[in-house]
Amino acid sequence: MDFTPTRARGQTRLAEFLPAAGRRYAETRNADDGPGDGSGRGNVSQLSPWLHAGLLGETEVLEAVLGQHSPRVAEKFVAEVFWRIYFKGYLEQRPAIWDDYRRDLDGARAALARSAGLRKAYEEATEGRTGIEAFDVWARELVATGYLHNHARMWFASIWIFTLKLDWRLGADFFLRHLMDADAASNTLSWRWVAGLHTKGKHYLARANNIARYTAGRPEGALAAPRLAGDEAEPLEEAQEYPRRKLDLPRPVTAADFAEPFALLLHDEAAHHAPLALPVAPALVIGAARPDARSPGPVGEHARPFAEGAVASGMTEAAAAFGCPAVEWRAGEPLAPLLAEAGVDRIALPYLPVGWTGDALRPELAPLAAQGRILALLPDLDRATWPLAKAGFFGVAKAIEGLLAECGIAGTEADPAG
Repeated sequence: MDFTPTRARGQTRLAEFLPAAGRRYAETRNADDGPGDGSGRGNVSQLSPWLHAGLLGETEVLEAVLGQHSPRVAEKFVAEVFWRIYFKGYLEQRPAIWDDYRRDLDGARAALARSAGLRKAYEEATEGRTGIEAFDVWARELVATGYLHNHARMWFASIWIFTLKLDWRLGADFFLRHLMDADAASNTLSWRWVAGLHTKGKHYLARANNIARYTAGRPEGALAAPRLAGDEAEPLEEAQEYPRRKLDLPRPVTAADFAEPFALLLHDEAAHHAPLALPVAPALVIGAARPDARSPGPVGEHARPFAEGAVASGMTEAAAAFGCPAVEWRAGEPLAPLLAEAGVDRIALPYLPVGWTGDALRPELAPLAAQGRILALLPDLDRATWPLAKAGFFGVAKAIEGLLAECGIAGTEADPAG
């Protein structure tokens, strides 16, 4: 699979996947057939790296899929797109989950440093040397490719937590360091869901027969998973409660907001201008890639170049599209001189969701926001969906048809064979 970090490659991958986004996706999406020779996994979209980086937008992906498949036929894929949006909305309303994860991750890493036995178990897991074939294949595949099938991520997390009995935060961190699509909300909340913390008492137990069934199409054959934790494994528990806070979303921007010269800031989760649909051209494009903010540990050899390449390609294409200069805002450097040199006072900022990108950029941007110099750009689909992400996914799922209509995302009535 070619994961070139450009919008053009993301659009090409979307076009390649479209015929399979209907019935084929619904019937085969759970199968992990492996990366193969690089062109494997045609049963799933593999669009998540481009979506995470903002090289593609959820709205345009939904429009493309529903342009070829009816909402009924594409129901499973459409729901997967809304899972991404749901997780972000859920975390926006419970930011303490992310704060506690980062704090407790530091504690889990300190425990590794203190215990040789624990450190050995962690190293065996992350290096794919546990003796559980399926788990070891996925651990090595993640590091080698920067990607894992979604079903494999669930199995992996379950084995990590309930069989290997390692701290879930260390596993979530392992994913964040290596996944090209390392979304703070989807990753953190998915690990919590597997553990039984997201929906309290409801955990996910990997089973050898299930793994064998859905990995039978891999070139090396079905993956074995001996000695997994059985039905007696209990979900994790925590004393901390995470009550929902009221959303404080930025107001929708209008063309009048862009009357004065402004800079467009592109970052790890919004690396391209096209999904933003700016009504006015910026006077300056600023690129701010911060992949190291994902983790206190080293970022993987695929995750880092994808993040940096996405922002770099976005800067180049925005500068060409708008006929303006583009500059890089490096970590640790002040932002004010870049604005002063270009003679601009305000920044159009694609919304920074709860997570590592916001943690890295907000401190420097906070004074500008306090002065009213930030124009926060939030997609209509997020604005409409996030308030419904109050508890489980059901609240969003039952509203999908209305959300699509509200955001003007129309579907075809045709039901092609794909």
